[in-house]
Amino acid sequence: MELVKIIILALVVNNVVLAQFLGICPFLGVSNKVQTSLGMGAAVIFVMALANLVTFLIQFYVLNPLHIEFMQTITFILVIAFLVQVVEIILKKSAPSLYQALGIYLPLITTNCAVLGIAILAVQKDYNLVTSVVYASSIAAGFTLALILMAGIREQLELTGIPKGMKGFPISLITAGLLSLAFMGFANLVK
Repeated sequence: MELVKIIILALVVNNVVLAQFLGICPFLGVSNKVQTSLGMGAAVIFVMALANLVTFLIQFYVLNPLHIEFMQTITFILVIAFLVQVVEIILKKSAPSLYQALGIYLPLITTNCAVLGIAILAVQKDYNLVTSVVYASSIAAGFTLALILMAGIREQLELTGIPKGMKGFPISLITAGLLSLAFMGFANLVK
């Protein structure tokens, strides 16, 4: 039951983008098209789950036994950078159109504060390995959900008459704020 609670909290109540405000750069940058958002979401799910698995193992089997916990941030950054490079190589070979569509935003997963933040939060919350990976996967799925919702809304906004001064990022920021308020309605869903 605890895992179900973590999944629901991560998906909607404590959504990484809309409640914790982590990962805003790719959220605003890639959410122009639903197809691109799906690809970015899949990449983030893969990287975040795998990064959490690897960083958990490094934290508890290398950093903690050697009493070098102060190396956590730099170690986690290096692990995440390596994993993003692997994802980039895989996408370039297996899905070149998605690789082109993601463009500069794929390497930005390396600096996506959500990936690093969730790896650190999982350690701070003292989760075990399974719970940590479930937590990271759920957070990444919540990121993907927010990304797809935003992309769908932005695609619809392209078809409407938006004043010239509001086109682009201004209307995107207003939309993100409204989405954030909507997700606040889930606050009492799980206690």
